[in-house]
Amino acid sequence: MKKILVLISLMISSAVLAQPMPRLSVGDTIAIAAPSGKVEEGQVLPAVQYLQSQGFNVVVPEEIWLEDNGFAGTTSQRAALFQQLLDRPGIKAILCARGGYGAVSIIDSLDFSIFRRYPKWICGFSDITVFHSHLHVLGFPTLHSVMPVTIKEKSFDNEYNASMVGALRGEPLCYEFASSPYNRQGTVTAPVVGGNLSILYSLLESASSIDTEGKILFIEDTDENIYHLHRMLMALDRAGKLSQLKALVVGCMSRIKIDDYFNGSSLESVILEICGKYDYPVCFDFPAGHCGQNFALRLGCPATLKITPEQCSLEFE
Repeated sequence: MKKILVLISLMISSAVLAQPMPRLSVGDTIAIAAPSGKVEEGQVLPAVQYLQSQGFNVVVPEEIWLEDNGFAGTTSQRAALFQQLLDRPGIKAILCARGGYGAVSIIDSLDFSIFRRYPKWICGFSDITVFHSHLHVLGFPTLHSVMPVTIKEKSFDNEYNASMVGALRGEPLCYEFASSPYNRQGTVTAPVVGGNLSILYSLLESASSIDTEGKILFIEDTDENIYHLHRMLMALDRAGKLSQLKALVVGCMSRIKIDDYFNGSSLESVILEICGKYDYPVCFDFPAGHCGQNFALRLGCPATLKITPEQCSLEFE
């Protein structure tokens, strides 16, 4: 009976993974959601203008302006709006207005049954990693990308905004960047998963904890002590999330604080110490995360990572 249940589970997983994601074109609809921190109109309007300039129809629900302390409304209000957007077949992508905190409070109350029939891109980074991780477990890709709070009117035409639009349109994505002296060389092709390290750590042992086996794991973070990062990576390692990777890609680690525990140690050396017992490639300084550089990543989709002493590249078909 156990073997039959496992087989059924694998069949369901395969069916989900076969679900096509929409390739957006002119006239398609993108909705703005606020599942986490509160937002103001001035933080969202430039993104609306940018997306409209790219030919998209943009839906901005009135509910995103709600406030409850630091949140964009109460837990039930944020969940209700996100559910409405998930269930609308005409919406091809949901762009989360900002991160902060709060997505974890609503994830377990969401029903993805209609989403399975009409899948759409969920886009954003930081706290939006909750959705990235949960949907990866369900077998759906998501988009790690810029958000409205990071799209500024005076810098519409930058490569990070363009990468988000290109990813939504189904265009090939290829990023080349300088190689760090701390890198471990190699070439691998595998699905990319991950996001914000603090969020991935917080989701361990939950229904939203991602499967990293055979994957390229991407991590980024901000405003943390080095020992906090060490503790989170140790937790991921003890949970088996680092042992069977194809590769590790470290994105922007911004405003990381030196502390007494690792005084004199670089962040790179701390990460390599934890991964030292594994032989997969490791890449540092990928331009994505909380640092002004944020190339779009199709999480859950295969990509080829190449690391040489001179240059690195990450290419999605």
